[in-house]
Amino acid sequence: MSRIGNAHITLPAGVSVEIKDSIITVKGPKGMLSQAYDPIITPKVEDSVLSFTRANDEGDTKAKHGLYRALAANMVKGVTEGFKKTLVVNGVGWKVAKQGKKIVMNVGFSHPVEVEETEGIALDCPSQTEITVSGISKEKVGQFAAMVRGIRIPEPYHGYGIRYSDEVIERKVGKAAGSKG
Repeated sequence: MSRIGNAHITLPAGVSVEIKDSIITVKGPKGMLSQAYDPIITPKVEDSVLSFTRANDEGDTKAKHGLYRALAANMVKGVTEGFKKTLVVNGVGWKVAKQGKKIVMNVGFSHPVEVEETEGIALDCPSQTEITVSGISKEKVGQFAAMVRGIRIPEPYHGYGIRYSDEVIERKVGKAAGSKG
């Protein structure tokens, strides 16, 4: 039994769901998202409640049952609240600044690194050491934040790099200088 797949999604006011040709389309105050689904899973909307049923109890079908329910729940949350990831820049003299629709980062290279907003992604710099990535698609926000983090992955000796605000970097002890042996 898929516990996630069996859970119902209550649709908030202002959110509409359209199911047509194996595509779920969710429209809300922040925008519209679509997701294709396998016909072995059947979505249904009744009285502003979205639910999913599956055709059989095979392992692959059970996995898809939970997957499509979770994707639909993320779409509903995205069009109502949106998603946001915060990145922290840590390094001596490192800073970020927003210029128009792009962010210019000075992160220890000989040149500044520029990252432009893409469709569905908004970038912001609340301070010189923070980057906020926001949007309505959880997948796009996570992928874009991972791409920005990949520019300078945090290193374990000094903690320099770009990390998620809730990420913990385990620090390593450096060389023991001047030890007698």
